[in-house]
Amino acid sequence: MGKIYSFLGLKTAINISGLSHDEKKNAYEADILYGTNNEFGFDYLRDNLILDQSEKVQKTLSYAIIDEVDSILIDEARTPLIISGQAKESEKLFITINLLTKEVIKENSNNSLYDLDEKANNVNFNDSGFEFIESLLKKNNIIANDESLYEAKNIKLIHNFYAALKAHHFFHLDQHYVVQDKEVVIVDEFTGRLMPGRRWSDGIHQAIEAKENIKIKKENITLASITFQNYFRQYEKICGMTGTADTEAFEFQFIYKLETVIIPTHKKMIRKDNVDKVFKTSKEKLKAIIDEIKNCNREGQPVLVGTTSIESSEQISKILSKEKIKHQILNAKFHEKEAQIISQAGSTGMVTIATNMAGRGTDIVLGGNIDSDKELQKKNYQNVVEKGGLHIIGTERHESRRIDNQLRGRSGRQGDPGSSRFFLSLEDPLLRIFASDRVATIMDKLNMPENEAIEHPWVSRAIENSQKKVEGRNFEIRKQLLEFDDVYNDQRLVIYDRRNQILEIDDPYKLLQELISDTLDLEVHIFFMGMETKTNESIDKLYEKLSSTYGIEIEPETIDISNFNKKNFKDKFAEDLNLHVLDLLSKKFSTYLKNPEFLKFIKSIMLQISDENWREHLNALDHLRQGIHLRGYAQKNPKQEFKREAFELFENLIDTIKLSITEFFFKVEIKENKINSLSEENFTRDDFQTSSNQLDQTNKKTTFIRDNKKIGRNEQCYCGSGKKYKHCHGKI
Repeated sequence: MGKIYSFLGLKTAINISGLSHDEKKNAYEADILYGTNNEFGFDYLRDNLILDQSEKVQKTLSYAIIDEVDSILIDEARTPLIISGQAKESEKLFITINLLTKEVIKENSNNSLYDLDEKANNVNFNDSGFEFIESLLKKNNIIANDESLYEAKNIKLIHNFYAALKAHHFFHLDQHYVVQDKEVVIVDEFTGRLMPGRRWSDGIHQAIEAKENIKIKKENITLASITFQNYFRQYEKICGMTGTADTEAFEFQFIYKLETVIIPTHKKMIRKDNVDKVFKTSKEKLKAIIDEIKNCNREGQPVLVGTTSIESSEQISKILSKEKIKHQILNAKFHEKEAQIISQAGSTGMVTIATNMAGRGTDIVLGGNIDSDKELQKKNYQNVVEKGGLHIIGTERHESRRIDNQLRGRSGRQGDPGSSRFFLSLEDPLLRIFASDRVATIMDKLNMPENEAIEHPWVSRAIENSQKKVEGRNFEIRKQLLEFDDVYNDQRLVIYDRRNQILEIDDPYKLLQELISDTLDLEVHIFFMGMETKTNESIDKLYEKLSSTYGIEIEPETIDISNFNKKNFKDKFAEDLNLHVLDLLSKKFSTYLKNPEFLKFIKSIMLQISDENWREHLNALDHLRQGIHLRGYAQKNPKQEFKREAFELFENLIDTIKLSITEFFFKVEIKENKINSLSEENFTRDDFQTSSNQLDQTNKKTTFIRDNKKIGRNEQCYCGSGKKYKHCHGKI
């Protein structure tokens, strides 16, 4: 396509992981930019962590065209993109917990300590389980004998046990992850490809590293995050294409306001989709799959075997090797040869085993792809057509019907002949969890002998209903994730908008003055709201607070308070205080106000304080969200409660940022002859000296706390404007 765009006068580029900053910036200058969804999302998050406008790479989010749109906007939407930093966590703790977890698993006969919820991938401890864990921790001197497991400082240990048990029961080697170069690398559950650099959160990755006896990397804390839903919904327009969107048409409309249009196939579909064969055990199913491959191979018909895990594909490969059946294998371990393997999957007698065929991209040409000899290719094509075309064998049903349709869709393309069949057993996860009782009842009634499969539309319907159940459940998970992330997103957009204002402003000193004025107005308002009796001496309390909190030293006689008890004194006092404090600020930094490095320094400090508080706010929201479902027991709507409390936290965050910035600039002193080194790239704490030895306090977390009742959002504003508080001084 690049040649066509170039002919039309358009510039194209590509955005992939590993590009330098300059290469990325140049790429984003193009008219049309190709890239992966993850890279665009991470670029957006990184752009909102920068300290200088010149570091920004992404431009306006105008128009996104998404290939395999269902995979990106639906399958991958359950997991948010997260940029993390390392937390302080002991390696030894994960190793110890892993060893103790093995004892817990050993002791858990007949679910005496905990049971597994395979639908939700969760572990549920009972009272005996918690008692056993507590005794183990005391026995190994991890907690003291007189301590309880439920003390606040020990809650983290319970969380570690949950992570370790999930790692042992729900995360399996060569299915969910592989070990490569002494590192645990995640396997994408939808495409079967490796995802180097990605890590599971909540201590899961560290628990798996401990389980596999690999060096443990420190746990990550969230610096920035966003879901694909909220990232792509920021584009002015989005559209996409896929062969399997119809089953998710409702979700595209509900979440993205996208209409799904079905485009008829270019040629009539003549592929034969056989009903599923269902066996009682995995062993019987595997034997039937091998027999089917042998039959096709004997006839010279090419076969594509779709598996759901690396382990399963390698198991089939071993058996075929013993049977001396030539075959090729494609999974996360061999993804470098992907295009080559797939292009030959339609050759006469070829057997290809592939993990998750979604979005593989390379077309399967019947007869194989031989560029050099067109006549030979045509002859081979006719030969394979006579054999019945490409035969698809599914070794399991996926949770989503779309993934099964994607596998089937590799055959019967452009009017070619082809066939497909899925082989299942009652031991498959989907049937075992969602449909085994109904299917097992049918098989028992029919008195099915060993190695005999059931083929009946009733069974296929029962399996399809199970898939619909899972799809509905997954939709609810994504919908709930989005509803909560919408709260995060509203706040994220405000914070990122404020960051951009700071980055783009020409006169950051003016913005600093405005922030300090807001802080002073807030403090004066709180002071006067909290005063029951008005005395001239009580003003000293305000001066004391300004001194102790912000380092703003005000002499009592500086501001005239002779009219203290008059009606409009508060407004006049606030105005005089504001002018005086800004005058103090101006005198303090008068030497540097025209120095561009000092103006950069102001921007840098405001951004760093904002980012630090935003990170802690994200952490607070995560903690709030984890326990919010318990409000349901009090007949309250957890989502509404989360929105309400998150908004209150956000109001406090905005106030805290202003307070912290005010405090920093009044307490910090710049050492002589150091101003020229004050850029965000190279300033250090040594460049400052403290007034009243208060910088250490400045570096600690300063949280805004009200001394009295907070003014309501719908009450009249304290300034006397006649507007509601939310439309005046309470406007965010």
